[in-house]
Amino acid sequence: MLPTETATTFTCKPRARFPPPARQAQSRGSHGQVQRPSVPVDVLGCSAGVLPGRIYGWFFKPLKETTTSLRSHQSVRWNLVSQMKAENIKSFLRSFTKLPHLAGTEQNLLLAKKIQTQWKKFGLDSAKLVHYDVLLSYPNETNANYISIVDEHGIEIFNTSYLELLPEGYENVTNIVPPYNAFSGQGTPEGDLVYVNYARTEDFFKLERELGINCTGKIAIARYGKIFRGNKVRNAVSAGATGIVLYSDPADSSAPEVQPYPTGWNLPGTTAQRGNVLNLNGAGDPLTPGYPAKEYTFRLNVEEGVGIPKIPVHPIGYNDAEILLRHMGGTAAPDASWKGSLNVDYNIGPGFTGHDSFRKVKMHVHNINKITRIYNVIGTIRGSVEPDRYVILGGHRDSWVFGGIDPTTGTAVLQEVVQSFGKLKSRGWRPRRSIIFASWDAEEFGLLGSTEWAEENAKILQERSIAYINSDSSIEGNYTLRVDCTPLLYQLMYKLTKEISSPDDGFENKSLYESWLEKDPSSENKNFPRINKLGSGSDFEAYFQRLGIASGRARYTKNRKTEKYSSYPLYHTIYETFELVENFYDPTFKKQLSVAQLRGALVYELADSPVIPFNIQDYAKALKNYATSISNLSKKHHQQLRDHGVSFDSLFSAVKNFSEAALDFHRRLTEVDLNNPIAVRIMNDQLMLLERAFIDPLGLPGRPFYRHIIFAPSRHNKYAGESFPGIYDAMFDIENRADPRSAWREVKKHISIAAFTIQAAAGTLTEVVQ
Repeated sequence: MLPTETATTFTCKPRARFPPPARQAQSRGSHGQVQRPSVPVDVLGCSAGVLPGRIYGWFFKPLKETTTSLRSHQSVRWNLVSQMKAENIKSFLRSFTKLPHLAGTEQNLLLAKKIQTQWKKFGLDSAKLVHYDVLLSYPNETNANYISIVDEHGIEIFNTSYLELLPEGYENVTNIVPPYNAFSGQGTPEGDLVYVNYARTEDFFKLERELGINCTGKIAIARYGKIFRGNKVRNAVSAGATGIVLYSDPADSSAPEVQPYPTGWNLPGTTAQRGNVLNLNGAGDPLTPGYPAKEYTFRLNVEEGVGIPKIPVHPIGYNDAEILLRHMGGTAAPDASWKGSLNVDYNIGPGFTGHDSFRKVKMHVHNINKITRIYNVIGTIRGSVEPDRYVILGGHRDSWVFGGIDPTTGTAVLQEVVQSFGKLKSRGWRPRRSIIFASWDAEEFGLLGSTEWAEENAKILQERSIAYINSDSSIEGNYTLRVDCTPLLYQLMYKLTKEISSPDDGFENKSLYESWLEKDPSSENKNFPRINKLGSGSDFEAYFQRLGIASGRARYTKNRKTEKYSSYPLYHTIYETFELVENFYDPTFKKQLSVAQLRGALVYELADSPVIPFNIQDYAKALKNYATSISNLSKKHHQQLRDHGVSFDSLFSAVKNFSEAALDFHRRLTEVDLNNPIAVRIMNDQLMLLERAFIDPLGLPGRPFYRHIIFAPSRHNKYAGESFPGIYDAMFDIENRADPRSAWREVKKHISIAAFTIQAAAGTLTEVVQ
């Protein structure tokens, strides 16, 4: 149940008479008048007898009577963030990581109920469990997964390990899932091994086009890192491989001069990264793409499920990988970028060399896919003035094992943020707009909990949502802040980080902004810190990429210049424990506190500022940069551009018009009468709906649930964000297309779509006639 939906009965008032501007607001979705701040609006009317057009707007209260002064507004925010405590985050993290909480298990349901109970205790208006029945994937408990080397008689002469050693202090814990790749195909393929580096698109191009190596019928072995594991599997399938083995090479999963866990925070050679290998492209539950996985929903057959690979996939530790790679024959590694740091030559194969040449690699993968119930926790604080406008703070709860970093540093931060908002509410405060808190389930299985809830509530969310702030892991390193967000949020991120103390050594009495700027300046403008484009890999995906809701995320990260390993070394392993965080990553919990304060402050400003704190001019600047970048990328095909009549002029013209519209909009925004709630609501609706204007209902080619024309996850790496993805994908590897004329027509088509979309978005910013 969303904030403006309620079973509460209240009396209707007589029809209000209002001037023409109120009718404008009515058409933009204003809803019933609340009788007191604690009672929400019934969006369907007070009774079945309510006549069409009878609305009772929040806008009858002058703004000056329902909002605080700027000073009071800032004082409330200071109270919100100052009452957050590192010790509380530490306590939540310890409590939530004592046992595994894999999606679909009893323990994860118990954790959901625990969070729900705490949210009620904190004073939220509601805290409900919302369930879905989705396809999940687990190892076969009676038929273990492993990789073997077999001789010419089919006898196994080497098997990879099945289990990991339990971390100290967890020896009596049960129900720990062994390393596996969820949604792997089942099977026991046997064949020659081929080393494919990171299994990126360019790696397979190197193998096929330059080295003449055919992977058809072979078993690939690839390093984790650089790109999403699901992209690796898709590339292997496209190359004809019958299976793929994944491992974490020390070169990509170890920091120099750091010991393996538990002495240090590096990856031991006996463990492996878990993770799903789907290619959902935003579809949600594989059996109910586009629709919520409820009891009444039509389902595809499991073999028809979206994005499920047909070949077996299995992760192994680097000790076992070294044995598989040691006797590889065939072609030598083409250059140093194909070599890790194991004591092997990194020959590509196919197959082994010398007296081992008759030996093959055999995979044994027996995972079981089954429909399983998952549970989100949805909590709300109803808005006092605009209860029909929502700000969402959500992060996932499920983890592969203990989830010491991913996701529970985010879960603990979310819990402290909710508690702090609850304390404000207990003292009589309510936000102007409604706040929705979400603890998502089954993120690790393809962002399922968050996507299903988005699908079930899509019509409401598209009409009412201001922003979505993600609360996944709050740390992935301990060097500096990392922010990924829509350009609409740039200025708010800068402003708030200037008002939060930096937790970094050497930056005492300085702001989070100052340490962030010094440690990670933007490559485009050294006067500002780096902000990344949103890709995917976490729960903001459906809200931003499909629904067009302004989104952002912030967490602490590694030093991108010196720490070259992918993610953090113990990512998705059994050794992601509370002790890993306490002993190595954030002993004082101050970095997580800073992230909590930033996430909480973002939600507060978005929910309580009279004017939504978005900056459209930053979007205009970003569009100009993206257009310049994609145009420059095309210039290596300058002759083909001329031959096929391809021009970016219309795109640049649309960007120019958008920039002018943004400038005029912000000029009018400075002149808006803050005591005229109709005028404020009109401007706020334009701000809220701007991100929605970049959504194309047809989606991207082959990826219909990625509908944002300006941003999408890279087709070649789900984790990375790509600007103008339609144009970029159309131009990718275009020199090798069989039909150049058709390929360049596709480029022209996507330039046209982008230009139209930006021009249409500019139109949404024009002055509303009153």
